[in-house]
Amino acid sequence: MITVSSISMLILAYLCGSIPTAVWIGLAFYGVDVREYGSGNAGATNTFRVLGKKAGIPVMLLDILKGWTATNLAYFIGVTTTGAYNSTAYINYELALGIAAVMGHLFPIFAGFRGGKGVATLFGMVLAINLHAALLCVAVFIIVLLITRYVSLSSIIAGFTYLLGVTFVFPVYIKSVIIYGMCICALILVTHQKNIERLLKGKESRVNLFKKKSPDI
Repeated sequence: MITVSSISMLILAYLCGSIPTAVWIGLAFYGVDVREYGSGNAGATNTFRVLGKKAGIPVMLLDILKGWTATNLAYFIGVTTTGAYNSTAYINYELALGIAAVMGHLFPIFAGFRGGKGVATLFGMVLAINLHAALLCVAVFIIVLLITRYVSLSSIIAGFTYLLGVTFVFPVYIKSVIIYGMCICALILVTHQKNIERLLKGKESRVNLFKKKSPDI
């Protein structure tokens, strides 16, 4: 059921996702707009690449928080609109709110619609909807990152892990969740096209996990 409240929450979720944490942190603490360097994206990966982990970690955590917070706005609508908590209707509404936040991250109204790739915000959304699958994605991300030091490759593999997780490891018998998992895979492939090309050519930048990084400007 579409109501003024449900539409308002969707708009709020988009605005939440639109908070350009990478841009604001880069400008406030380093005087750097990360979109002008590295891959040109306003996300955690490019922040790690350009400004290092001291900037990258807060950006990543805040971007995750954006997705988690926006998805949990469903609680303000509650059972009166969507049915019982954890019902199909309720989870579908959570998905809609999370997607709105991801769109905000990709096309932020507060940063000229030039955003990031949405992986951290997607993870926040997954964390709110399916904790077990989210933790599986974290484990895979960390393992791949430690082995390869490619944030992009770790993100891509972790994204595909979510679909495998909700389909086989922690089965979710709600079609929309499976379809959403497929959409995550498609979105990651589209937004990481240049990263994939650089990976295949051996030109993708590796993140330095243990040493300080000064802005490459």
